[in-house]
Amino acid sequence: MKEFMLIFRNEKPADALPSAEQMQAMMSLWQKWIKNLVDQGKFSGTNRLLPEGKTLKPGNVITDGPYLESKEMIGGYLIVKANSLDEAVEAAKSCPNLLYGGNVEVRAVMPIDSDAKSGTFLNEKEAALS
Repeated sequence: MKEFMLIFRNEKPADALPSAEQMQAMMSLWQKWIKNLVDQGKFSGTNRLLPEGKTLKPGNVITDGPYLESKEMIGGYLIVKANSLDEAVEAAKSCPNLLYGGNVEVRAVMPIDSDAKSGTFLNEKEAALS
């Protein structure tokens, strides 16, 4: 099986945050969705991203916050195992992020071969081009 990253994006939050009850309901949906992926043997890993961050730009320019120039924020990601991009998209269709107006980007993860330990990060296709 291949690995695919599901990237969870939402519009920047408004000033009003969800109530404790709303947060609990959302977390329950996420837990059920992830448990379903685990039960299917498709779950590989996940993390949430905190809103605090810095962006480093060329010339060592550092700005506060990763979303200064964006209307969307990345809230987290999840790695799923699937046989194809279409299968990974099917797994993403039931993601709770979609229920709250967010979106899910599905991207194939390119494994880095064992040469990565020596500092060589090219896969076979990239090596053939160089």
